Amino acid sequence: MILNGPNLNLLGLREPHIYGTDTIEDVERLCTETAEKLGLDISFHQSNHEGVIIDLIQQARTQADGIIINPAGFTSTSIAILDSLLAAERPVIEVHLTNIHRREPFRHLSYVSKAASAVVMGAGIQGYELALRRLKTLTAG
Repeated sequence: MILNGPNLNLLGLREPHIYGTDTIEDVERLCTETAEKLGLDISFHQSNHEGVIIDLIQQARTQADGIIINPAGFTSTSIAILDSLLAAERPVIEVHLTNIHRREPFRHLSYVSKAASAVVMGAGIQGYELALRRLKTLTAG
């Protein structure tokens, strides 16, 4: 399951000098193509609502082998998302388009990282491809 948090629906429009010009549709296309090459089935979601993301994480507990999440603005604010990721008992890969440690100090903390098996940041949308490859390794066998 691939989850994308708030404002990622505005990729390509919102602050392209920071996030690039790729759109959320480009991200989904890259994930679909990568998953096909790796022999993985994916479900791709984006929501601006914390509760929806939590509901999807809870679904992943029984419907997915792992979770890739770009929590976006919920990265440094949502203990509820952290708690749901821990309860899911699935491998979690955290993705950020930018290197959050090179950004404003309030972005440096990630609650999601406390549940993540791996973190990919600063690789743009290619970070999703890296995350899928790592998740395949973690869920193999």
